[in-house]
Amino acid sequence: MPSIQRQSVARWRLRLPGKARLPVIILAAGILALANSTPAPAVDARTRVDLELVLAVDTSGSVDMHEYTLQMQGLIAAFRDPAIIAAIHATGPNGIAVTLVHWSSASEQEQVVAWTQIHDATTADAFAASIEELPRRRRFFDSTGIGSVLQFGERLIRRNRFDGRRKSIDVSGDGVNNSGIPPELIRDDVVAGGVTINGLAILDEAPHLQAYFARNVIGGAGAFVMTVEGYIDIIAGTRAKLLREISVSIAGRDEADGSHYQ
Repeated sequence: MPSIQRQSVARWRLRLPGKARLPVIILAAGILALANSTPAPAVDARTRVDLELVLAVDTSGSVDMHEYTLQMQGLIAAFRDPAIIAAIHATGPNGIAVTLVHWSSASEQEQVVAWTQIHDATTADAFAASIEELPRRRRFFDSTGIGSVLQFGERLIRRNRFDGRRKSIDVSGDGVNNSGIPPELIRDDVVAGGVTINGLAILDEAPHLQAYFARNVIGGAGAFVMTVEGYIDIIAGTRAKLLREISVSIAGRDEADGSHYQ
């Protein structure tokens, strides 16, 4: 309680007869205790960033160990690429927040690299190093649950400590959903929460996967699906996809589209 209020309580006590002082003293003590125990207004502790990005990488049974390694190498190279770092710089002083998820069937998703704020070459290299340190043997080898990983990615965005101007889930995969809830039943709810879903379709085993992603997976402001013919192109394709996803100059597109990289 401010000192002026304490002085006023003291004056009241001095002016009262002896028998009346005790109730007033008790009342004054109660007021002081209430003032000291009143909690401060809640403060939003979330960190502002330009983009919250979930990188959801397919590690299902159709992805062999060599193909998995190429996907990881693509991400490592991308976050050390000068063009990607320049794009991150351009988003503003707080940069972006990124996390990496491995996924397979409806019950198999794992956040393998925690949310990381990236705003310069040093923080980008630290994220790349975290990917390098992952165990060489991945955890999942099962079916393909795209709808479930969209749910998982949305929860990661909703519960993190960041407040992004943009929010995206980036799904890479080489097959259609064959486990759990279909992605088209999840997509609209995710998009309604302000999250854009983008895709990287790997066409070597499913030549029509781009159309499937466009119809059933991607959605939201500026959503896109990019394609590569096979895992041999995945490193360059990952760079192109991330450059497009991070770059402010092209992030405001309202139409969903498809792009091919080769």
